[in-house]
Amino acid sequence: MTSQIPRADIQPNTLEYETLPLVKATGFREYDARWILEKEINLLGIQALGLGLGTLIHEQGVKPRIVVGHDFRSYSLSVKQALMLGLVSAGCEVLDIGLAVSPMAYFAQFDLDAPCVAMVTASHNENGWTGVKMGSDKPKTFGPEQIGPLKDIVLGGKGVERAGGVVHRVDGVRERYIASVSETRISRKLRVVAACGNGTAGAFAPQALERMGVEVIPMDTELDWTFPKYNPNPEDHEMLHAMAEAVKREGADLALGFDGDGDRCGVVDDTGEEIFADKIGLMLARDLSALHKNATFVVDVKSTGLYATDPILKANGATVVYWKTGHSYIKRKTAELGALAGFEKSGHFFFSKPLGYGYDDGLVAAAAVLQMLDRNPGKTLSELRQALPPAFTSLTMSPHAGDEVKYGVVDQVVKEYQDLAARGGEILGRKITEVITVNGVRVALEDGSWVLVRASSNKPELVVVVESMRSEDDMRDLFRNEVKPRLAAHPEVGRYNQEI
Repeated sequence: MTSQIPRADIQPNTLEYETLPLVKATGFREYDARWILEKEINLLGIQALGLGLGTLIHEQGVKPRIVVGHDFRSYSLSVKQALMLGLVSAGCEVLDIGLAVSPMAYFAQFDLDAPCVAMVTASHNENGWTGVKMGSDKPKTFGPEQIGPLKDIVLGGKGVERAGGVVHRVDGVRERYIASVSETRISRKLRVVAACGNGTAGAFAPQALERMGVEVIPMDTELDWTFPKYNPNPEDHEMLHAMAEAVKREGADLALGFDGDGDRCGVVDDTGEEIFADKIGLMLARDLSALHKNATFVVDVKSTGLYATDPILKANGATVVYWKTGHSYIKRKTAELGALAGFEKSGHFFFSKPLGYGYDDGLVAAAAVLQMLDRNPGKTLSELRQALPPAFTSLTMSPHAGDEVKYGVVDQVVKEYQDLAARGGEILGRKITEVITVNGVRVALEDGSWVLVRASSNKPELVVVVESMRSEDDMRDLFRNEVKPRLAAHPEVGRYNQEI
């Protein structure tokens, strides 16, 4: 028996809403699925997603044994239950691990010998959003090659019901996960602010960090799905500012911030200075490349250009590959190349054996930062930061652009920059040396500075990052006098979530 064909035009508080699946096609992103609950998908739509996912797993020839968890939002448990109903209808063996951060669900694939995972989470998206991070080939998660067929199955009503589905509630995974990520023991005395934004990581991070041997200063670690202070996103200025204030107030050695589903880590140093994740990645790559000669690292196109020129990485024989932004892309490329680690500017860190299992985990990243400090007992985190060559990188800025139009806008901007480069044009008096189009467009200038415009993979937004090798003022000029006016010429582009 196959499923009903979902519709995108069903309104809440109607008979149709209670009897038919609502699923908007735009919820299928490049490497996961996210919708605004009730407006873009209903629980019957989630059930259809589960049936479609189970059908795809069978079509892939993968053992239909799947770990399922949910993050701490008021509606996530209901969403997970609807998803599990669909998976059971598809004949899957469902292992329900309960409340979880995303890396705990990935860990459970190894812990419970399950090839598949479906983690119900909206990650760092605001309340109202829901979604699912999926995979069927650990430690990798779905990319476009899997999301495309899944979208076709769900929207086409091609989900197939099968007998034999079952749900097992599995206890004890949380304790084993915390024990696994806290195997690191830190001998140096460190005072660490653990910032969780009242998100799911609050149930994991303080305990894990304490087991590592550091003194933990908890900050917004109480679970509260209203997120009363700010959205748990360590890439947003509001959370970073709160972390910086806590470091100064407490005299802490650093602050570690975790997003809503615990797969990302943000860092503020002992002076209260935020260190963007690409710079933390460079510091870690310097540290790790001394221990693992000729290592390969993968970084995303939003990351600093210093990776390509760093003298310490060169001296240690390290290779750095720039790749598409997105946790699934970096995770897959890291596995494909057998890289030691992958770093993404949004705060996703991927550590391969012997450092980790290969998936993104905020707590494993936190442990790596603490180990780096442990190996440099005479230096503060700010001193390690200051040892990097100068580069002035912007916040990640996101102007609104509808899911239906954002890729078209980026295609136009790509062509504008390609045409500008072809006719020998300049940006703020500097020649264009390279136009990288692996993921949107990254325009490199003759002094090493660059600008990036790409479409967000999980929200109706564009993504803008600029970096100057000259000064912070020049970095601001690259945005204000180049990228911002260029995007303003496109009427589809709206307000920014934050600006420099």
